[in-house]
Amino acid sequence: MARKANTGGADAANPGRLKQIALTYKMTRKADPKVGLVVAGVGIVVLGVLLGIGFLIGHPVYLGILGFVLALLAMAIVFGRRAERAAFGQMEGQPGAAAAVLQNIGRGWTVTPAVAMNRSQDVVHRAVGRQGIVLVGEGNPNRLKPLLAAEKKKMARILVDVPVTDIVVGNDEEQGQVPLKKVRTKMLKLPRLLSGPQVTAANDR
Repeated sequence: MARKANTGGADAANPGRLKQIALTYKMTRKADPKVGLVVAGVGIVVLGVLLGIGFLIGHPVYLGILGFVLALLAMAIVFGRRAERAAFGQMEGQPGAAAAVLQNIGRGWTVTPAVAMNRSQDVVHRAVGRQGIVLVGEGNPNRLKPLLAAEKKKMARILVDVPVTDIVVGNDEEQGQVPLKKVRTKMLKLPRLLSGPQVTAANDR
């Protein structure tokens, strides 16, 4: 009886995953109409190459199986990247987009959205982790400067020994702005300067 119950749970989970994949594909296709052709093309090329090598060396079955597995893996990677790119494209320019990215940055970070805001709805979010305090501003870069400066000054008074980094979300990288899709990578590449207890102490303050 227990075995049947477990099987039923697995069967119930599979349609849920397939439904989620289908939904993600539909959303991605709206922003990237060629995603299906590209993903299918990658799979066919990988499988074809491995199968061709298999015939050349006399092991078409083994290489065919390996090619099938690698084709699925390559398709999943390509689809994931294009889906992520499409998602960021849809989020870009929307209010609160940076906060959504920060909320999904991963373990080890404590995120506080909208710690500072002005009447024009330019917003500064705060994240605290091993890299210190990171202030992420989204909105007009010129209007964000005083908001970020005031928040950095406040953090310097409360947490003297904790480094504070500010990031302005935008597409003008020559002016030091960071595109939305690169915010997470930028933050994770910052040097880890605090220990776990120091991060806890900073959050407690």
